[in-house]
Amino acid sequence: MDGNISVRQECESDIQDVYKVNENAFQQKDEADLVNNLRQSPAFIPELSLVAVKNDTIVGYLLFTKITIGSEMTASTIVTTSHLGLAPLSVTSDCQVQGVGKMLIKEGFERAKTLGYTSVIVLGHEHYYSKFNFVPASHWNIASPFPLENTDVFKAIELVPGALEHVSGMVHYSKEFY
Repeated sequence: MDGNISVRQECESDIQDVYKVNENAFQQKDEADLVNNLRQSPAFIPELSLVAVKNDTIVGYLLFTKITIGSEMTASTIVTTSHLGLAPLSVTSDCQVQGVGKMLIKEGFERAKTLGYTSVIVLGHEHYYSKFNFVPASHWNIASPFPLENTDVFKAIELVPGALEHVSGMVHYSKEFY
């Protein structure tokens, strides 16, 4: 990994560059548009909207947003939830497989714990997220709101041991995800 990479909170002047990073990483605009919409959502947490910077250029992006699980869902719980959804994680094609995603996730976990969040849910690559100790969310009887052929791609991790011990049911993302 290049030692010139740092991770910091996104700022307003980064928005266009973050859009380009998401567009480049996913080869489409869906995730980039999703992030723009999420910035207006009550689920958005500015402190958990992170960029990876290499030589003054944004090369990666990670966003955690508030989610609820199971019967926790009420109009006010999205504000008070201790659970997060990780989406998206993006790295420009020229910087992939260099540890940028790993840096973003590790820094994101630390910041999330500091802010009092206790768990993270992700819908993503089955093997990539396992490297960070994510396990299938079905371990806690937590279900995806999206139809999945392979439920092992829907994963969870406890940032605080026991955080999901008495939690189960369907994950509820903010409306921007649907």
